[in-house]
Amino acid sequence: MSTLERAITEAGLRPLPEAAAALLRQVGAPPRLGAHLRAVHDVAVEIVDWVGGEVDGAAVLFGAATHDIGKVRFPGELSGSGAQHEPAGQQLLVELGVEPRLARFAALHGNWRRDAATLEELLVTLADKVWKGRREAGLEEQVAQVIAGARGEPVWAVFMRLDDELARIADGADARLAFQSRFPTA
Repeated sequence: MSTLERAITEAGLRPLPEAAAALLRQVGAPPRLGAHLRAVHDVAVEIVDWVGGEVDGAAVLFGAATHDIGKVRFPGELSGSGAQHEPAGQQLLVELGVEPRLARFAALHGNWRRDAATLEELLVTLADKVWKGRREAGLEEQVAQVIAGARGEPVWAVFMRLDDELARIADGADARLAFQSRFPTA
């Protein structure tokens, strides 16, 4: 079994959607990328379950499982900073036949401050932060505002529940980081 295959199937985290796993195999994704996408997807499952019916859960889960796929074209961004992988990921996904509405997560996950950001896009970004225990107040406030608007609830009430949920999820960051670090970047 290849190292990438271990990263996307080994016990410990929820499995990736099969379509996403197939894409990672097809592009020969580095094992570290497979492990990272799996860790973010694992967190996205928890967030989608918490949010419930206000969100296209399948889109969020696919987006979380593929958001960094552009790093196959910019492998230096696996261990360093950079955003070239974002538009490259969207382009790669479209080239591979992924619907544009799903490919957009690759390009938009780093740009959550846009006025037109959807709840699905915000949740992919949120999962990409909290998987490693990182909390970003502005992002969390925006998510709470969108959910509160959809539910007709006070923003503060949604924010408090979201904060509790994200604190619980962030508590598992060390295990997810350890999982990712077991896999090489090349």
